[in-house]
Amino acid sequence: MIGRLAMALAALWAFATPVAAQDGPLRIEITEGVVEPLPYAVPDFVAETPGAAEWGERLARVVAADLTGTGLFREVPREAHISAITSFASPVQFADWKAVNAQALVTGAVAQQGDRLTVKFRVWDVFADRELGQGLQFSGTTEGWRRMAHKVSDAVYSRITGEDGYFDSRVVFVAETGPKDDRRKRLGIMDYDGANVQYLTDSSAIVLNPRFSPDGQRVLYTSYETGSPRVYLLDVGSVSRRVLPTPDGANTFSPRFSPDARQVVFSLAQGGNTDIYVTEIASGQSRRLTAAPSIETAPSFSPAGRRIVFESDRSGTQQIYIMPASGGEATRISFGPGRYGTPVWSPRGDLIAFTKQAEGRFHIGVMRTDGSEERLLTASFLDEGPTWSPNGRVIMFTRETQGAQGSAALYSVDVSGRNLKRVPTPAGASDPSWGPLQQ
Repeated sequence: MIGRLAMALAALWAFATPVAAQDGPLRIEITEGVVEPLPYAVPDFVAETPGAAEWGERLARVVAADLTGTGLFREVPREAHISAITSFASPVQFADWKAVNAQALVTGAVAQQGDRLTVKFRVWDVFADRELGQGLQFSGTTEGWRRMAHKVSDAVYSRITGEDGYFDSRVVFVAETGPKDDRRKRLGIMDYDGANVQYLTDSSAIVLNPRFSPDGQRVLYTSYETGSPRVYLLDVGSVSRRVLPTPDGANTFSPRFSPDARQVVFSLAQGGNTDIYVTEIASGQSRRLTAAPSIETAPSFSPAGRRIVFESDRSGTQQIYIMPASGGEATRISFGPGRYGTPVWSPRGDLIAFTKQAEGRFHIGVMRTDGSEERLLTASFLDEGPTWSPNGRVIMFTRETQGAQGSAALYSVDVSGRNLKRVPTPAGASDPSWGPLQQ
């Protein structure tokens, strides 16, 4: 809805598809790649029933954390506010918000009836003296109050940027405890910002490579429960699981769902060779997609399901290739110095994120699907395993510190290489998989 802001964001995210929007006064100024965050204000949501004031403050603080955490917005401190929002229906005193340089304003209200909350909000363009879109309302239990805050944040973000949000989403990951020589690993799931951590498995067996299904209801992962790597399918709600069919004597790992969630693509190692296979979940029937005397692994479907990107050492070094989803001839797309791995297709279909090792450093990078416009976003002792946010604007990955006492942690960075930050977890964490927006 805001043309200049949308164009600024398109310049910031150099790889992004521009967003069509109407002209408007809100904007983020970019000078030589430096973004000036948009000043905004989020007063505490108005309590419309007795006892709801605490919820109003909590909701506003989560919305503020979501928006500020993108690096695109800067909150005007509450102590600087001149106006107080005392009624959701009262006219906004735009002059008071202009005086503190708030270009956007989010107002809200909350009502509580027993264990149910009703939250409503509005977004205002302060300099234009007008509302952006129409107010919305969400209802849910007090237990799910953070989800309602994230839904508000998604709507605010979308109205200002013209992009879908990513706040009401979850991440499945490997939770790690203990020293490097005795590391304990189990599957964990959490909100995108590290809140509400729950565990899906115990630490009795090493687990790796968890991957969300397109609807966020199931998870694929690799487990060493039997002593060898096998791919398991787990239902998030019931935590029930089953092992995917595997030929006798074979090891399976690096699984991912197809976009329609009917198939699983994975690596299978047998007889000294590692190739890529696909299995129909319903029937358990498998097909071999590669047959090279090399290691093929880390497959990832394109969003349309017609192609698969994967890593292979068939050229003598670890590189990235793309092939049809039915198998067949593969095309190499990585040609820079160093080794490439763990490729994963963007939800938008325009980019591929990857891990790169070059000159003694590890990087998270992105490139076009033809291998052009390669760009490295991070550099560290060990960065690996990228995963995309639902809107394709942010990448989460694992960063491991050096030394005997080093530990793994989750970090995120936007696709421009800006706003690198650590994602809080209770202990060590690795192998993130970012799920879709929740329904």
